[in-house]
Amino acid sequence: MVPLSHYLALSAVLFTIGVLGVLTRRNAILVFLSIEIMLNAVNLSLVALTRATGNLDGQVTVFFVITVAAAEAAVGLAIVVAMFRRRETVDIGRFDVLRG
Repeated sequence: MVPLSHYLALSAVLFTIGVLGVLTRRNAILVFLSIEIMLNAVNLSLVALTRATGNLDGQVTVFFVITVAAAEAAVGLAIVVAMFRRRETVDIGRFDVLRG
């Protein structure tokens, strides 16, 4: 059996990759992908911790996180498509909605 520390280390690495992706990328689609990586890192740690403790509350929470991530992806992609049609780019620096 794989020890809990391995799961938590992998989760920390995935979350760090996601944070770096959000902070360094200017492409909106890659930023949303990085956010999904961070959410999956949290899901991995929740499942690993609930398996180690024997409590199923964390696994139920994972289903809600997956649902929110799917909704976030759908809404985010719709916003990116709308902005691409208007500005013809997915560069976050060019998303100046307030100026019209």
